Amino acid sequence: MSHLDVDLVLVGGGGAASLVLAALDRHGVRGLRIAVVDPVRRRGQDRTWAFWGHPDTDLDPLLSASWHQVEVVTPAQRRVLDLTPLRYAMLRSGPVYDRAAEAERRLDATRIAAPADVVGDDGTGVVVRAGDGREIRAGWALDSRPRPPARAGRTTWLQHFRGWWLEADRPVFDRRRAVLMDFRTPQPARGVSFGYVLPVSDRYALVEYTEFSPDLLTDAGYDTALADYRDLLGFDPDGLRVREVENGVIPMTDAPFPARPSPRVVRLGTAGGATRPSTGFTFSAMYRQADQVARALAAGRPPVPAPAYPARHRWMDAVALRALDSGGVGGPDFFDRLFDRNPAERVLRFLDGVTTPAEEIAIMNSTRLGPMIAATAGDAAQRLRDRLRPARSAPAIPAAVVGGPQRPVPDPEN
Repeated sequence: MSHLDVDLVLVGGGGAASLVLAALDRHGVRGLRIAVVDPVRRRGQDRTWAFWGHPDTDLDPLLSASWHQVEVVTPAQRRVLDLTPLRYAMLRSGPVYDRAAEAERRLDATRIAAPADVVGDDGTGVVVRAGDGREIRAGWALDSRPRPPARAGRTTWLQHFRGWWLEADRPVFDRRRAVLMDFRTPQPARGVSFGYVLPVSDRYALVEYTEFSPDLLTDAGYDTALADYRDLLGFDPDGLRVREVENGVIPMTDAPFPARPSPRVVRLGTAGGATRPSTGFTFSAMYRQADQVARALAAGRPPVPAPAYPARHRWMDAVALRALDSGGVGGPDFFDRLFDRNPAERVLRFLDGVTTPAEEIAIMNSTRLGPMIAATAGDAAQRLRDRLRPARSAPAIPAAVVGGPQRPVPDPEN
């Protein structure tokens, strides 16, 4: 068995690790011995991230599109929101992986194209045994591999979706604004559904159907829901071609994801708590984690980021999930009231976990107080019961249902 001694090992090479590599390079970290352990070298467009933030960041050159206006649509009304000073942005994975590969080269990192079979921590260092027989000894490990939560949650939903990249024969998409949430889709008996549209140009856009619910659909179910939403938008299917298909599943749960399972192992991404339980949004927190890790290492500190979201936000998410799951609050009404009674910027910053307590009180006052009070009481009672009985194991996060009318092909826009 061969050995490799490094200062930092990245276990997993997806979005979270790619952002860390880019951040280390951006902050001028040099002289650090780094290894990346992942069986796949990520390339191309295997996913799309959407997030909001201020313009003129280091991500701007990588964006496929961004919008200062978005629409939130219900059966009763169409609301156009001005996000200034924020913007909603779309980032495809290809440019992120390309930047990470360049950073990896500049950092002189060692890549091991094998899975990590064992990650051990004795408190003074980490030992990673890779599937190719090599052993990596490191001062710290950043582990971004998918992991179930430490125990079952009081409420567990999934954000699951399918998106079609549609190319039109003529201009049909409004490039000026994105559709953030369109709740005119048929609502599931237990859960929330919506469509959205992210236009790259007037002839090319990502059109997606999303559900927040406990269970996945079938392959045919996603295609039917997407086709129905395309028709609801008034698009002629004969004038459209599906160029790519995206599928995904993201956990929405109040179950804990331990960000530091042992002294020198730090988890990132969804496994490290970066996914917002009430929405499934992950990218902004993942980006913050990467930046904090790089800043810490540049200053000679341990690479331990702050919690992805304040504890009070995790509590509010638990209450909101319970209210939605019990049916006390309807999903379209819940989100519609948030945007109707608050500036869009406040809502988006709340969903990113960066609002003040005073702003959060305003957010809470926007909801239907009766059902939310009932959910708060139920959450408190459930927490007490959880203390009095053994913790239940959490099920694994299911894989996405892969399919669609056409297999993915290279995106000509990137």
